[in-house]
Amino acid sequence: MNKILSLFEQKLVPAMEVLNRNIWINVLKDSLMQTLPMTLLGSILCLLTVPADLLGWEWFYNFWTPWGWTMGLLSIFIAVLIPINYLERKKLRRQRVAAIMTSISCFFIIVNPSVLAEGTVGLAQTALGAGGMLAAMLSGVISAIVLEKFGKFSFFKPDSAMPDFVRAWFDQLLPCAICVIGMWTIVDMLGIDIFVLLQRAFSPIVNVAQTWYGLTFLLFFEAFVYSMGISCWVLTPITNPILTMAIVANIGMAKSGITDPAMLNLYTSATIYCSYYAFGGIGNTLALNIMSLRSKSKKIAGLSRASIAPSIFNINEPIVFGMIAWNPYLMIPMWLNGIIIPLLMWFFTKIIHFAPIPVTDFSGFWCMPFPFVTWLGTQSIKAVTLMLGLFVVSWLIYYPFYKIYEKQEIKNEAGLLEESK
Repeated sequence: MNKILSLFEQKLVPAMEVLNRNIWINVLKDSLMQTLPMTLLGSILCLLTVPADLLGWEWFYNFWTPWGWTMGLLSIFIAVLIPINYLERKKLRRQRVAAIMTSISCFFIIVNPSVLAEGTVGLAQTALGAGGMLAAMLSGVISAIVLEKFGKFSFFKPDSAMPDFVRAWFDQLLPCAICVIGMWTIVDMLGIDIFVLLQRAFSPIVNVAQTWYGLTFLLFFEAFVYSMGISCWVLTPITNPILTMAIVANIGMAKSGITDPAMLNLYTSATIYCSYYAFGGIGNTLALNIMSLRSKSKKIAGLSRASIAPSIFNINEPIVFGMIAWNPYLMIPMWLNGIIIPLLMWFFTKIIHFAPIPVTDFSGFWCMPFPFVTWLGTQSIKAVTLMLGLFVVSWLIYYPFYKIYEKQEIKNEAGLLEESK
């Protein structure tokens, strides 16, 4: 086991650290994280639609409308944030406004607005919301790169008498024109539907994520990376678009009356982080944290008591970095949690339909304690029952490994005590 861990430390960790330092990974990650206030607001509005949908209250206000002005505009937010974050990191602040406008123009060209009614220009809700995230990312990346390349370009000499703000207008005209005219040429003149091409290119990954093996691999890999002290936030540029598009698709199916579990997506932010997984955080560490509170090892007990408060709210960095990372005794059960719990979750929702698959986006409440957050988003006793059952399984997975680790720590502490005498 130590040889395997040594191999991971020598080969995998340096590669992941390089990935984690990559500017585009950080730009995409930061941009997604910065949408959280609107995502949280969208989650609240989505939950407020439940009384009317569940109880048939026709007099109750339709909160789907304001939801559309939050989560329904997610792609536009991303198209704005990516060039801001990239040019901020490149210290080209003067180019940010032009890049934002260019990115939005390119985004609208890609998603190809159509006239819904005479005199009214409209877009499909999915294009502005989660469905257009790939187009928004592409628009943001292109505009940021082009504006960066022309960051030091100027039509004027340094000693020109032209005011700075006028010089900026003309200097930024060329890169903006390259992006907008170029995108217009590709989409309209050449007839290349970039939006459809992006959807087709990404669909295999999206589809695999919604299979039992794709779900299991993704959650295992998150636990695997995290157990090595590498924050799984590094994966958000890949996983977040899939999770977000999947829950929006579930919402759309539910509004159309589709409730068949075979049709609904299981790998969604609402399912994973707020219903049946990630209690205590990635790797389901809440059970480990609770069982170690009364440890006879002073080290374990002290760390677990300091970590329990954030752990209850599904923030587990203290327990992971303090107890699990690079600890063979506890890395293995964390990996097993990333395999066994997803498989059980799939079985009880997709195969025997015991508990419901969430069709409400309440992912903004990921920091609320389980099982309260499970009930909040599903209003199902069966969902709470399944979550508690999975928690028990998680406890049983961690327990034997924890006891071995605790015994070893107690032995080490006794040895140190003897040496100090």
